[in-house]
Amino acid sequence: MSDFLQITRDGAVVTWTMNQPATRNALTGNTAVAEFVAAIEAVAADRTVRAVILTGAGPVFSSGGNVKDMARFADAAEAGTLDAEAVRNEYRHGIQRIPKALWHLDVPVIAAVNGPAVGAGLDITCMCDLRIASSTATFAESFVRVGIVPGDGGAWLLPRAVGAAKAAEMAFTGDPITAQEALACGLVSQVVAPEELMNAARTLAGRIARNPGGVLRMTKKLLREGVHNTLESVLETSAAYQALAHLGPDHREAVRAFIEKRPPIFKD
Repeated sequence: MSDFLQITRDGAVVTWTMNQPATRNALTGNTAVAEFVAAIEAVAADRTVRAVILTGAGPVFSSGGNVKDMARFADAAEAGTLDAEAVRNEYRHGIQRIPKALWHLDVPVIAAVNGPAVGAGLDITCMCDLRIASSTATFAESFVRVGIVPGDGGAWLLPRAVGAAKAAEMAFTGDPITAQEALACGLVSQVVAPEELMNAARTLAGRIARNPGGVLRMTKKLLREGVHNTLESVLETSAAYQALAHLGPDHREAVRAFIEKRPPIFKD
């Protein structure tokens, strides 16, 4: 069994639960990075998976970086033994592996935010496609509060989720926002009672998973392309993907099911 990620499956939906509540599901100082990368690679390779839910065990979604790691860096800096290049490489070959893998996963991912999402814990929600929050959840881009910068891509991710001005306010102050504030600024799409969080996430995942897997993956790739490419480039890619979709069995099945007024049965 994995030490950090608990992985379960229900049909075409996989759930990843960060399962170290004793450390507030911190993402450093443990095997979290390697486990996330392995889980992402497994989902990417399994064409029968159509949606993923990411949540946290216990009262906290994720506290981000482990404070003990920060203390280790601080002590080494004070002693004059901290090597800046070593720190840089620790980020590059450590926590930064998660955004590189998760952002590019072509399966839709829902963050079910059960409690505080702090620092890298907030940023990992922004790597997901959709976010549902418990009413007890809070969100903080809190790096500045401990004298560091977002080291895991938050400066790129957060503005795309909430807009430049709100991201700047959160990053410059480090102040947490409530679930309702997150809903108002578009960070989350739903706020539900704590006991309803996983049901809401599973319901949304089920609505996604009833669609053809291959088309879902192409649709997500197009949405990601739209983040950084021109309209012309996205149109060209869309035309190529559309040709593949039209030639695929899922399109034929969807059209026939619509005409015959029955639920479609997709192969993937």
